[in-house]
Amino acid sequence: MIQVAPSLLAADFAHLAEAVEMVNRSEASLIHIDVMDGMFVPNITIGFPIISSISKIAEKPLDVHMMVMDPGRFVGQVRDCGAAIMNVHWEACTHLNRVIHTIKDAGMRAAVTLNPATPVMLLEDIIEELDMVLLMSVNPGFGGQKFIRQTVNKVRQLRAMIDGSASEATIEIDGGVDLNTAPALIEAGADILVAGSYVFRAADPVKAISDLKSL
Repeated sequence: MIQVAPSLLAADFAHLAEAVEMVNRSEASLIHIDVMDGMFVPNITIGFPIISSISKIAEKPLDVHMMVMDPGRFVGQVRDCGAAIMNVHWEACTHLNRVIHTIKDAGMRAAVTLNPATPVMLLEDIIEELDMVLLMSVNPGFGGQKFIRQTVNKVRQLRAMIDGSASEATIEIDGGVDLNTAPALIEAGADILVAGSYVFRAADPVKAISDLKSL
């Protein structure tokens, strides 16, 4: 069954607690939190004190997406914030294998994100170590961007790689996900849909989550 991870990047930051409480009572499986440093991506978002506050009221596991340079520096802080999953970019890690094992040793699930122009084949030598792979279907840094259609083919490639190995990694998609783009992603093999604008701009966000999950 497909899982939905609402992205708090699209929520009203002045009413973040209400956004988390909405996700709590929805059919969402995860809460997706984007951390941006203004260097790896051209934006700055929330930091560790706010994530810690979110974790105190969240009833869904926190999927913390680190859009930062050298994310391995922050494994301990991400863990201490209450994250269940630490998601790092392939493009930001010089020693990816080391970072993945540091995340696991800290008691979190380890995920790797690929930018739209980064080929799936680069994960072949580490796929069996991963708990999740996130494919960006927009360029990271801002919400509300147009979905990149090539992502569907990347999902198929990644699904084949996982199914052809001993990996149990799930496939997560982030960017431009809605009722129009989600069916092709699911057909190609996606497991988790990150949805920001689609959820938080909806008249009924709980129903929007339910509609995605029912696809």
